[in-house]
Amino acid sequence: MAEPAPVHDDAPSLDPRAIERNYRRERARRRARVERRSAVKRSNVRFWVTLFVLAFATAFVILAAWHEVQTLFGV
Repeated sequence: MAEPAPVHDDAPSLDPRAIERNYRRERARRRARVERRSAVKRSNVRFWVTLFVLAFATAFVILAAWHEVQTLFGV
């Protein structure tokens, strides 16, 4: 025969230490969420800056090579 489900008391604890512990946990979760959000923003900025630098370097190398080819063949 099945046993009855255990009764859980969902009422909040009245222990002041438990309340303070819950506040600290929630503040830590909020701080972690904000830090993750700012880390994502920083990584997006790093990506675009790196992409711009690589594109600029590539364009510079292509133009330098083009100039050398023109000088070499006298075009």
